[in-house]
Amino acid sequence: MAEPDIPYDKSLELIPGRIDEPMPGVRRLLCNNPSPFTFKGTVSYIVGRGKVAIVDPGPEDAAHSAALLEAVRGETVTHIFVTHTHRDHSPGVPAIKAATGALVLAEGPHRPSRALHVGDGPRMESSNDTDFRPDRAIADGEVVSGDGWTMEAITTPGHTANHMAYAFKQANIVFSGDHVMAWSTPVVAAPDGSMGDYMASLAKLSKRTEPVYFPGHGPAVNNAPRFVAAYILHRKAREASILNRLRNGESDIPTMVSAIYSTLDPRLVKAAGMSVLAHLEDLVARGAVATNGPPSINGQYRLP
Repeated sequence: MAEPDIPYDKSLELIPGRIDEPMPGVRRLLCNNPSPFTFKGTVSYIVGRGKVAIVDPGPEDAAHSAALLEAVRGETVTHIFVTHTHRDHSPGVPAIKAATGALVLAEGPHRPSRALHVGDGPRMESSNDTDFRPDRAIADGEVVSGDGWTMEAITTPGHTANHMAYAFKQANIVFSGDHVMAWSTPVVAAPDGSMGDYMASLAKLSKRTEPVYFPGHGPAVNNAPRFVAAYILHRKAREASILNRLRNGESDIPTMVSAIYSTLDPRLVKAAGMSVLAHLEDLVARGAVATNGPPSINGQYRLP
């Protein structure tokens, strides 16, 4: 099964520290934290005018926090929404809350998507904001309203167990965090991520009609329902590629990564291995692939 093309868009013209307004009622600010995983940096959003909400204050970055607060000078920040607890999204919360007193809302604290295995602990600590606690946890479908804006919470586990997107009802858009991004597919890696959960969340989003998503990195996702459908086909094709490698006798993740990601940026090889592992965990759980013991990055895999 050939992997389908995703209509990626990498045309982000934002300048770190400079606010723009891509549509009425939505302002955005780029943090200067570019990397192979964050593209040009984390994008924080300001929703509304006068009494506003902030979506994803970003990393612990004094310059970015100062720029966010400058952007809302003379306004009141009433709410802070957090999509998930990776270190490039939620550690900026304390600085913004201390300055504004805003109510912090999220699905919940960071947690693994499954029971931890040997070696998982350090990975959890290194990339995740395990100190984060929302003032109030919000549930799937819960609606939160402010002055001129209404947000619907959409639980979208997969990239992390506590990932949540938010539909801005008045603008008919979704703040999609890292679940759906125009510039790339997200890393889905255990123990905090789950491929099974991720695919279920994509299926959930595929039933929605909002035409535009504003993600945590990169430009807006236009024609979002078509884009989500392409994401689903891409992941299904990746699964088919893994099964094909197993049929050809390959049994370990490094060999599969070399074959499947032949033109990959060397800096992303480890992440690709974790993505293949996430697919294999899902396939093992479904009985489509066998391995000895819990699936691991160093495991040997076979068709049952």
